[in-house]
Parts: sequence; C-alpha cells; structure tokens
Amino acid sequence: MERFCIVMALTLGFFCILGVAAAEPIEIGNDLQLFWDDALLESKTGDVDFVLQQPAAKEVILTTGESWEGNVSAYFTFLQDGDDYRAYYRGAHYDTVKKVMTHREVTCVAISKDGVHWNKPKLDIVDFDGSKSNNIVWDGIGTHCFAPFVDANPDSKSSEKYKALSRGRYVRGSFDTPERQKGVVGLYTFSSADGLHWKQTSAKPVITKGAFDSQNLGFWDVNRKKYVCYSRLFIDGVRSIQFCESSDFVNWTEPLKLKYVDSPNEHLYTNAIAPYARNAKIYIGLPTRFLPANSRVEPLFMFSRDGLVFQRWSKAIIPESAPADRAGNRSNYAAAGVLQLPADPQHMSIYGTEAYYTGADSRVRRFEYRTDGFVALQAKLGVIVTHPVVIDGKAIFLNARTKKGGSIIVSLLDAAGSPIPGYTEKDAVPFENDSIECEIKWRDGRSLDALAGNVVKLHISITGGELFSLLVK
Repeated sequence: MERFCIVMALTLGFFCILGVAAAEPIEIGNDLQLFWDDALLESKTGDVDFVLQQPAAKEVILTTGESWEGNVSAYFTFLQDGDDYRAYYRGAHYDTVKKVMTHREVTCVAISKDGVHWNKPKLDIVDFDGSKSNNIVWDGIGTHCFAPFVDANPDSKSSEKYKALSRGRYVRGSFDTPERQKGVVGLYTFSSADGLHWKQTSAKPVITKGAFDSQNLGFWDVNRKKYVCYSRLFIDGVRSIQFCESSDFVNWTEPLKLKYVDSPNEHLYTNAIAPYARNAKIYIGLPTRFLPANSRVEPLFMFSRDGLVFQRWSKAIIPESAPADRAGNRSNYAAAGVLQLPADPQHMSIYGTEAYYTGADSRVRRFEYRTDGFVALQAKLGVIVTHPVVIDGKAIFLNARTKKGGSIIVSLLDAAGSPIPGYTEKDAVPFENDSIECEIKWRDGRSLDALAGNVVKLHISITGGELFSLLVK
C-alpha cells in the first residue's frame, strides 16, 4: 500500500466546486462522502493517513480465441445497461513470427447478467470470412478503439441511446483493408438504439486536435450537463490525457490537458475515466502507465472533484504478479468501467487484460475491490474533525472496518466546536465491525431528527480502523 500526503490544493478545489467559501457550512445532502482525500476534513491528528488499496484477483472472464479476435484484442469497455452488462472490445490478431496483423480489426461485444459469466452472442450482423455467426457489432471506421457508452442525457433520442467516439485510422497487415474502415485522423461519432446495430453519425472527425491511438472515452456529464471526452495527446513526447466538452456531441471545445496534484510526468496510455457510480460528482480513472523502455504497462488509480485536476497515486493497483502473464508487451491494461454486481453489493469489479501479444489469444480477468475501497483513511490512533456540514437526514452510515480491539467513535460538535449534548463521545456507541453501511448510534437511541437543518462538525476518533465513506440519510 502506498502512503500519499494530500495537499491543500484539492481541499481548496473542493470548496470551489461546491461554490462556498471554506468557512461556510457544506451542504452535503445525501451525497456519499468518500475518504479518499482530506477535502471534507477541517483537521486531523495522530497517525491518520490515506492509503491506496489494491483489488483482489478473481477469475478469467473472457478469452479472445475466436478467428475474428486474437492476441491483440484490446481496449475493453465494460458498462451496465439495466440488468445487463456488456463488454465491447477490439478483435485483432498479430502473427508474432511474421510480425504482421492477420485480419482486419473488428468491434466485438460480450454480454453478461452477473458480470462474472460472459457469453459471445451470435448476432448475424457482420460477415467475417463468409459467416455472420459471430459477436461482431461494428466493421467500419473506428474499430481500432471503439468505446461505447449509454447516453445519460435525458433529452437524448431513443434511437441514439448508445453513443461512441473512435478514431479514423486503420491498421495494415497481411490483408486488404476495406474502404469502409478507412478515414482520416481524428475522432468520429457513432450511435445505436440497442448497442448492437451501429451507424456512423459524423462524416468527418469532430475532434481533430490530439493523438487518438488510445481508448478515447466519452459520456454525458450530469454535473456539466454536457458531453465530455477524454482522449490522448502528446506533450513533449509523453503520452498524456486531454479533455473537451460538447452540448450536442457534434461541436466540441478546444482540448484542455489534465492537471495532477503532485504527480510525475509519465506516459499514460489509457485513461478509463468515468463518473463514480455511487457519487457522480466524483470522477475516477484507472489510467494505464506505459513504460517505454520495454513496452510494459501497469494500471494506476486517480480521482478528481472537477474532472480536470486529478490526484494520481504512483503505485500500480494491479501488479504484474496478479496473477500471471502480465509482464509482457502491453499485457496489463485496466479496462474502462467499474461494475457493481447484483450478487455482491459488498464489492465492486474492475477488469484487466493479460497475455497480450502472445499465443493465439489474450485474456481478461476480473478484480474485486471493497465497495468505495479504492483508498482508505487509516489510523492506529487518530482523530478527524470535518468542516461544518448541514445535517439532512435521520442517521449517519459508515463504510468502515476495525481491527481486533479497534473502534471508531463518532460524536457531533456544534459549529463552534463544542460537543452537542446527547451526541458526545460518551453517548456514542463505538463501531467495532466491518460493514459497508453501518448506522452510527447513540446510547439513548436518539436519531439526527432533532438536528435536521443544523450545522455540525463530525468528530471521529479512530483506534485501529479504516474509513472508506460516509453517508447521511
């Protein structure tokens, strides 16, 4: 685990986003509060630290061994649509002996009901080598890095429920590239009613400034009420990430390069940026760091409160040893998408590639985080006090865990910092457990009803414990 010192820049940015001065109470409402930085904290004492977590490796969920897939199948995008989960990816194969691509690139889909067991439907949409019995959904411009999303814009057309951005370049190999796959450099737009039958919606690229040989991601940003795109650019020869936005998915702003809090300048091959499903005001990313000396890659974790300034940890979240075949050329990408699976609300799933550029196929493995557990606020013995917040709910719920003999005690202070009678440390029932949503209680059974609308500070004493998130509801 990596120790990371949080700087004041993010804290100041947090209040700017909320539109309040630092001294004013924060209207947290019923938004999930994540303990990934000290933006909510007025003070911390003791050995309080923010510690990067690593996911547990689980099962291989997909192998790309079909004739239209292969060992350089890549740029996996995982998403949820209602009760269904989908994975979109490039189907491609590289002959390591002849050192050529063996067939044209295509865009494939796999479908799942639980995020663990996946199938490749026979769609009868695209012909490949004389048969349409395959899971190919797109065969035109953009197959190299086609990355769909479900459009959350409330005004979007049902015929364009799914959208995508992808580049207008194509690969060459031991085959003739069809004219339908050729285009010019830049990002084109695409749409679909069902995520299976796609159409190209721009005759020419809508975003032209950048270097798009990457997984270029778009989505409807509920905070900006605009579409946003995260794509690649080079800065002094280093692969970097840029941002632009659009009101109509047609006309886009000039790209802005992302900024980072106290992070080195290093190659970021993909970005995997998306709104966090449990609080869309938070943006998380799983960028894959590229090591140009030997073409190895390793996934990182980062997050932002405005989508432009990110805090990025330097330790890989998926090491090459987790568990095998990740040390080769581009063999350890994090896929785009974080899924909460129906059978297990205690955990969140991400996906990572392995065995790229080798053999007849490549693989995708599932990895599992504790819900909200990308970073933990840890302390052997420490105290945190929040900025003043407005109470809007009947109870406080913690996502936390304690070691044997440990405890977390939540008490309430008024805006001036004085203990509120009935909600003091002596009145609080200590949390001595491991739960993603445990209600904090006081000894006489009182709720927060009496404090509704009041401004309070949360005083949290931690002995051998970890905090992940907090919710008032």
